[in-house]
Amino acid sequence: MAKKSVGTIQTGTKRLTKAIKMVKSPKSGAYVFEEKIMAPEDVNDFLKSK
Repeated sequence: MAKKSVGTIQTGTKRLTKAIKMVKSPKSGAYVFEEKIMAPEDVNDFLKSK
């Protein structure tokens, strides 16, 4: 499973990070990318979850 933190986005006073992880689809068996924009401290929890 590939994991990648792309970069940081700064909007006003909030600092956000866009994280992308590759997940295997249960239906087709193909890999799909899951993207989410979140606070930097939540990135590790997002990447560890399945």
